[in-house]
Amino acid sequence: MNQRADSRNAGTSMSVRSMIQVALFGAIIVILAFTPFLGYIPLGFTRATIIHIPVIIGSILMGPKKGAVLGFVFGVTSFINNTMNPTVTSFVFTPFYNLGEFSGGIGSLIICFIPRVLVGVVPYYVYKGVKALTRSEKVSSPGLILAGMSGALVNTLLVMNLIFVFFRDAYAKANSVAESTVYTFILSVIGINGVPEAIVAAVFTLGIGKILMKKNIRDRLGV
Repeated sequence: MNQRADSRNAGTSMSVRSMIQVALFGAIIVILAFTPFLGYIPLGFTRATIIHIPVIIGSILMGPKKGAVLGFVFGVTSFINNTMNPTVTSFVFTPFYNLGEFSGGIGSLIICFIPRVLVGVVPYYVYKGVKALTRSEKVSSPGLILAGMSGALVNTLLVMNLIFVFFRDAYAKANSVAESTVYTFILSVIGINGVPEAIVAAVFTLGIGKILMKKNIRDRLGV
């Protein structure tokens, strides 16, 4: 009887700890998202972001399930920002915004949420894969770098390619480019926006990850 009670108490304690962990990282995401020019940096044709960084680090530390929850929070902040504080292409992220003939739809929700959820899943498996290949028990610097880059790139590449799938014509008109060259324009956005984001994510994931992945720090965090 005592063993069952102890088991229930241990399970409750772990559940509360898990919620606190997710809430902590979620709070960081929200602060970044709603601090002007910090989490989302308007560039006119799109927004650059660093919000994927806590999602990536949370994924590596806490696993893909909690990472997916953090990615969903990321998606919610994007949805709110593009609805309440839109740019010319915000219709690709929210169905509740339109600019003249340009309007969002179900594709907007797919673009807004699916890539961001995967930002919380992919880096965990990339890091674990690199660790398995190197067969090292220590914190893997290459693993952290590649996990950071993969999280940023999965966001940029999926978002921009899904825009092409769902909104290529409207996106071309909104950016005043020819429909025949819209994918070339999308590739330029990936290069100008996505590549620097991936480099920044790699640097931050390495720097922060090497600290948080230390055993004594992980024990304090309960991860």
